[in-house]
Amino acid sequence: MLLRRATPADLPSMRELERRSETAAHWNAAQYDALFASDAQVRIAIIAVENSAEQVIQGFLIARCLPDEWEIENIVVDEKFRRSGVGSSLTQKLLAEARTASVGAIILEVRESNLAALRLYESIGFRPEGRRKNYYPHPTEDAVLYRFLLQTCDKIP
Repeated sequence: MLLRRATPADLPSMRELERRSETAAHWNAAQYDALFASDAQVRIAIIAVENSAEQVIQGFLIARCLPDEWEIENIVVDEKFRRSGVGSSLTQKLLAEARTASVGAIILEVRESNLAALRLYESIGFRPEGRRKNYYPHPTEDAVLYRFLLQTCDKIP
């Protein structure tokens, strides 16, 4: 598997993969197109592709980048590549880029019923820090909030 930054040419494959995933955050075409717009909010999109000539997308991750904190907004792994390290690799790549950028933390929210995602995030070191009641529709469900601290500040009294 190869990890790389997504390009505008990857958008059709990313959108198709997202449409096939029940647990993905479902974005419209304009939201995907905005990933590469010059006036859009800063985001990072990382894709995992097969190490072959076809470069089939196995999964992708999108994160919003604020100065001190990045938020994972969407992570999607093709069903046939789940439980093979794709989600973990994408998340670790984001953590590495965030460390390089001196970001303090990565945050995310996930459906409380998405047990695979909960296990993944906790195995990497994300810690639950809250809950948003009835956050998700169809079906109505709570969101569990997670945080991964990258930088800590020692305060001198």
